[in-house]
Parts: sequence; C-alpha cells; structure tokens
Amino acid sequence: MIKLGINVDHVATVREARKTVEPDPVWAAAACELAGARSITVHLREDRRHIQDRDVRILRQTVRTKLNLEMANAEEIVAIALDVKPDQSTLVPEKRQEVTTEGGLDVAGNLKAISQSVRKMSDAGIVVSLFVDAEEKQIKASADSGAQFIELHTGKYANARGEESQLKELQVLIDGAELALKLGLRVNAGHGLNYTNIGGMHKVPGLEEVNIGHSIISRAIFVGLDRAVREMVALLHGPGGSATI
Repeated sequence: MIKLGINVDHVATVREARKTVEPDPVWAAAACELAGARSITVHLREDRRHIQDRDVRILRQTVRTKLNLEMANAEEIVAIALDVKPDQSTLVPEKRQEVTTEGGLDVAGNLKAISQSVRKMSDAGIVVSLFVDAEEKQIKASADSGAQFIELHTGKYANARGEESQLKELQVLIDGAELALKLGLRVNAGHGLNYTNIGGMHKVPGLEEVNIGHSIISRAIFVGLDRAVREMVALLHGPGGSATI
C-alpha cells in the first residue's frame, strides 16, 4: 500500500495570516497521524512565510511516524537540519516570489553542492530525498548524489486536462520511477495530488509514499481534518479502497 505523508504548511499559513498562535501545525500533525498519516512534512522556507523554527523543533519531539523536512539547499537551513535531525530531509528548489514550489530541483546542474549536503545529512543519520522532475538526467544525477530517495514532481500530471494528456504525464512518471528503481533509488511522489487524481499513483512502480498538503487541508475545512485524512488513506488502499466524498 502507498503510504500517505501530509504537508501541514497550509495550517501554518492560516496562522501566519494573523500572526497569532492558531491553528497550530503541531496539533494538526498529531491529528493527521491519528487518522492514518504515515509521515508529516513541513517546508522551512528561508523567508519563514509559514512554518517557523519553533514548529520544526516541537514536531521533532512530537511526531511519532516520520518527520520529513522540506528545505532549500541553503547553508542556514542545512545547519538547522543537522541540529534538529528530522527522519528525512527533502531538498527542493525555492524562490522567494513563488506561491508554492515550482518544478523539480536541478540536481544535474548543481551536483557538487547538492552532493555535499547529501553527504553531510547522510553522515548525521538523516535520510535524504531529492524533489525532481521525472527526467532521465535529473534522476541519474540524483543517484550520483548519494541520495536514498527521489520524490517525483507530479505537478504536470496533476494539472493535465483531459484523459489523453493525463495518461501521457502518468507514463512519464512511470518511466521515471522505473529508471530510479534500476539505479537503486527509492521513490516517493507529490505536488498537486488530490482526491480525484490520486488513483493514477497506483500505477507508478515501487512508489512508497505520496506527500499531499493543499488538497487535504482544503477538504478539512468542510469535513474536518480527521475525515479528510481517512478519506485519502482509503483511496491509497488501492482500487478496492473507498471513500465517501
């Protein structure tokens, strides 16, 4: 069964809109775990637009499944990761002006710098994943970097309009996963996945986990966080799984 990882950044976004103490992403993470999530993801951005250092440090103490820290390959953030020691760090591209992460990491173009950070975190006992597009050169560079995982960027698949276009993008993900597995990499996926397109992920070979944030937190506004998580977990049980949407 594909595991569900939940990104709780959007809970922090609501909190930071008023610069107050609620809703607390730490509370949200606990609720997600109780409902069946197998990992919690937070992105500690350099501009601290949502998740704060305090959140990461408390989550390190409270998360009982797996804490995945999304991060830019920046000296300050790498130092925080080495201090906090999340179970996993996922290196992602980061631009100050973007609304959310756009595209995959250019591992091939920054192999030396990324490999150095991968080595530092691996030596500290942190599992390292690289968020990449399903492109041959990026997947091969990811293997060369020493990372244990890649997280396939599913944005193009999620944004595809029409069955033909969606199937085309799904095949790109399938091919990327097959290459990654041949190179000894483990495979996760995420970005833009929701309750209507998640079914295609069952066709991606070797896929261990999907990371979903916006869709689940959006659903939670109407039905509550516990139910929103459980519905997605049911869909990830496979074709036989069910969820009342």
